[in-house]
Amino acid sequence: MSWVKVLSQEELPPNERKVVKVEQRNILLVHHNNKIYAVENSCPHMKLPLKKGKITDNGAIVCPFHRSAFDLATGSPTEWITFPPGVNKVLGLISQEKALPVFTTRVEEGSIWVEL
Repeated sequence: MSWVKVLSQEELPPNERKVVKVEQRNILLVHHNNKIYAVENSCPHMKLPLKKGKITDNGAIVCPFHRSAFDLATGSPTEWITFPPGVNKVLGLISQEKALPVFTTRVEEGSIWVEL
């Protein structure tokens, strides 16, 4: 594994998010509750982008398409395919729960680094 400098700390103010491309991966950086998280910018359910997903008070990101939710720190699903009603149960049977890939971050000398 190696550390990659992705952007300056100033480019990600509190309560903001930004997608960066690192080694062919789209990584979503989220600045939430004074911590910077880095996750894959695609929901493991159907690979749809998470950038516009809601961030919950308990530190999860909710997929804006099927409302699966993932802990920003661990990637573990906290909800799995809760939308659309009725169809969600069928979709849940077709696609098993999967964790969201997460990456370790650090801030050093004003820059945000991600470990790949």
